[in-house]
Amino acid sequence: MRTILALLCIFAVQNSAGVESDVGDSRYLLYDCNPGEGFNLRRDVYMRIANLVKHLNTKEKWTLVLPPWGGMSFHWKETDMEQSRIPWSKFFDVESMNKHVPVIEYEDYVERMGEAVIDEVWYLQTYAEGIDFDNWVDKVDERPCIDPPVYESENDGKVRGWFWGYDETYAKKFKCVSVLGNAKIIAESLIKNTSARSIMIDRGENLMHDFFGGKDFWDARRSMVFAEELRNFATVFRMENLDSTDDQDHSGVPEDWTKNERKDDLAIGGPYIAAHVRRNDFMEAREDHVATLPKVAKDLIEISKEYGIETVFIASDGTGKEMKELKKYLSGLKVVRYVPSREEEKLFKKGGVAIIDQIICSKAKYFIGSYESTFTFRITEEREIMGFSAKTTYNRFCADEEKDCEQLTRWKIAWESDDEIWY
Repeated sequence: MRTILALLCIFAVQNSAGVESDVGDSRYLLYDCNPGEGFNLRRDVYMRIANLVKHLNTKEKWTLVLPPWGGMSFHWKETDMEQSRIPWSKFFDVESMNKHVPVIEYEDYVERMGEAVIDEVWYLQTYAEGIDFDNWVDKVDERPCIDPPVYESENDGKVRGWFWGYDETYAKKFKCVSVLGNAKIIAESLIKNTSARSIMIDRGENLMHDFFGGKDFWDARRSMVFAEELRNFATVFRMENLDSTDDQDHSGVPEDWTKNERKDDLAIGGPYIAAHVRRNDFMEAREDHVATLPKVAKDLIEISKEYGIETVFIASDGTGKEMKELKKYLSGLKVVRYVPSREEEKLFKKGGVAIIDQIICSKAKYFIGSYESTFTFRITEEREIMGFSAKTTYNRFCADEEKDCEQLTRWKIAWESDDEIWY
């Protein structure tokens, strides 16, 4: 059944080439991130760059070129599967994103330009002299490269680099730029210091949000509607395995995100608890905040008793052995996981599989996640958009001996520009 459903989802794929932006004589902004950054952090970087483009469009006409997904072998374990040059339409509804700022896929950009060329690459870096936090000043300057550049100039003057796996792509000019501050600080430099039609910002994660938690932040986040094929698959999985539907759970949102209205604490959620159990590298990187599997099971059993729920959905990067162990500790409960078939992995890619897990987690009656995990953060944002209560959303597992274990911070949606902004 699931294989058939996965194949049927092909017909729901969004055709990015059909999404038109009124670009005209537009300038183009491209970007990329450090290869070590994962899928969910990159989603956050998109929001920073999108709002940079929104600011640029108050002065000139700019279009954001969406960087193809790929090059994350550490996170996606790219073995026997093509995980590069993936368009955004595979994971997100590009038409919905266009309602926040003008965006196009990279291959559409190449078609418009006539060849795979970028006028300038700005490689973002810190300041060699360090940061004086007592005298913080937002600033941006062209500086000598601190580290050896990851781009090379060929004899013909063309600058070559990774460029999302497109070997034919090249840049005409490259420079290192030291930056300190939010995304808006670089906007003035883009307007004042170059007349290039297309500029790529590499290491975009060095830019901070202009207003974290403000209206532009949430508009960018709300515009990132998941691709229809992923939503459809998660819907059927919930119906068949968790007795959950949007209608009965009050967890649906309008197809057009701009038509969504404030509905705090009205979402109910499906008759299951959802847990994001982060393992893998967090076992060392966050060892003081990672609960043992018996502790995870103990917490879930207590929650199930409090809410009268006997079904638990687990999303985890843990090994098969670890998940069997956890299920043994939860022997009194029904444990459900989404384990994609090989066909589903090929169809949805690693990013799509992660999104399906997140959709299912976001629709639960109660959610509990992991400390400082961007995967967890993206789920809490989805639940905030749907109108779930803070009590059933901003929870995390605490390590066995962890003292002063703080739960997750709530970031309420800023629906209007004069709403309170959290810093």
